[in-house]
Amino acid sequence: MSKSLIDLISILDLEPIEVNMFRGNSPKTSWQRVFGGQVIGQAMVAACRTVEGRLPHSLHCYFILPGDPQIPIIYEVERLRDGKSYSTRRVTAIQHGHAIFSIMVSFHVEEPSAFDHQDKMPDV
Repeated sequence: MSKSLIDLISILDLEPIEVNMFRGNSPKTSWQRVFGGQVIGQAMVAACRTVEGRLPHSLHCYFILPGDPQIPIIYEVERLRDGKSYSTRRVTAIQHGHAIFSIMVSFHVEEPSAFDHQDKMPDV
C-alpha cells in the first residue's frame, strides 16, 4: 500500500472512547485549521460504526467553527431513529467544549429495486 493510502486509513480509524463517542486525530501539518473533508470523513465513520446492515444514502452537514489540527476531535453520535428500513444519526464534532461541525446521516437497507436507472455497460 502507498504511504498516502496508509495515512488516509489511519486518519479515518477513530478511537472508540465510550458508547456513541469516538476520538479522531489530524495529520501533523502546518495548517492552521482542520481540513473539512477530514471532518466529514471521520464523522461518517463514527455514524457508520453505530449502524449494521445499512448503507448511508443521504447526508447534510454544517461547518460551525474552524477546527484546531493540534488537538483531537471528539465525535458524539446521537441515534435518532432505527426503523424497519431506515436509520438516522446525528454526529457532532467537538473541540474545546464547542461544536465545530454537525452532520445528519440517513441509512437505508439495501432492497431489490424494480427500477433500473442506467443501461448495462456494453461488452467491448
